[in-house]
Amino acid sequence: MTGDLAESEDAVQEAYARAWQRWDRLTREGDPLPWVRTVASRLAVSAWRRTRNRLRAQLRHGPVSDDPGPSGALGDRAALVAALRELRPDQRRAVVLHHLLDLPVEEVARETGSTSGAVRTRLSRARKQLGERLADMDTYEDEGMARHG
Repeated sequence: MTGDLAESEDAVQEAYARAWQRWDRLTREGDPLPWVRTVASRLAVSAWRRTRNRLRAQLRHGPVSDDPGPSGALGDRAALVAALRELRPDQRRAVVLHHLLDLPVEEVARETGSTSGAVRTRLSRARKQLGERLADMDTYEDEGMARHG
């Protein structure tokens, strides 16, 4: 969800620390893992918002680089992260839980407090938007490579 391994690890570590404080209650209520994922997700979103606000401030005060950006696997990962960030938060969370954590649609619905149908709709719309965005990025990279080539 964060696009940064260290930030993800920090969010998960903080979520488990918070879970530890409530461990008896969480285990009494069932599996604590969905609660931990929800807390980690919320922490990641908060960190993302702070980062976004810092970046907006930097963009207001500095020029944009002409660097065409990374290429290869690193570039693909960066493109995917950028495309995921453009999704609505509910769509991004559904994509991450279903496609990256391999949770079934029904489990995603339980964790997000949604119906299975709503999750399927979010996934469908998110996949369409991701496909379009990633195709646009490929076109931009191809044009950039031709200019810098």
